[in-house]
Amino acid sequence: MCELFALSARLPTTVRLSLDELARHGGETGPHRDGWGVGFMQEGDALLVREPEAASESRCLTFLRQQHIRSGTVIAHIRKATQGPRLLRNTQPFARELGGRTHLFAHNGMLTGIESDPRFPTRRFLRVGDTDSEHAFCALLDRLAPAWERGQPPLADRLALVAAFAAGLRTLGPASFLYADGDAIFAHGHRRRDASGEIRPPGLHVLCRSCSAAEDEHPVPGVSIDRGHEQEVALAASVPLTTEPWEALREGEIAVLHEGRLAMRERS
Repeated sequence: MCELFALSARLPTTVRLSLDELARHGGETGPHRDGWGVGFMQEGDALLVREPEAASESRCLTFLRQQHIRSGTVIAHIRKATQGPRLLRNTQPFARELGGRTHLFAHNGMLTGIESDPRFPTRRFLRVGDTDSEHAFCALLDRLAPAWERGQPPLADRLALVAAFAAGLRTLGPASFLYADGDAIFAHGHRRRDASGEIRPPGLHVLCRSCSAAEDEHPVPGVSIDRGHEQEVALAASVPLTTEPWEALREGEIAVLHEGRLAMRERS
């Protein structure tokens, strides 16, 4: 299966993904050799960089981690292909426009039969690639579209819609995902294949931190944060990235990350 990572920050910050950990997990110390992608959200749009190559061997990723891209919302994905060939169109995160802004989505799991399931139709949004993950994203946006017709819906309303969608998705298989709508990140934890080969919870972990201008005592592997000001950061990841006390999401739980905080949570 794949690995997911998300960052939400109170202030736009310089984030260097794959400095060490992302690249190593993507083919060196981990089996995720089938692609990588990072989305940096900025003012309603997203700088999205994807490649159907092993992150550990990517010159593009080496260049990217040397840049100083500022963002308050970041979504990243390392792929271990289970459906669809190793092509750019099957590489995550996926991006679509809804409500006049870019939305991002990344999924870890297997959603057997989603394409023919009448609960997950795709009308306005159609997939470009071959994956069950992209179909799920298109079906989610189709379900959310009516609520966005008059602008951004209240956060609680968006969470209710995402939670109802996630509950149905879990009946098809492992359904951990990250969904970012330009305002908040919805991190849904379900199940994933662990080091022993078993598929079981937790599917995601979260960590919230406050960072001062002083040197941080707990750097996050693969993530470098510019701390020129008082900062709040909320992280979500498939596996804990540090020795800090990451919290495992319960099976079916959704954590909403907003401006560097765990704003809401719900078990669907």
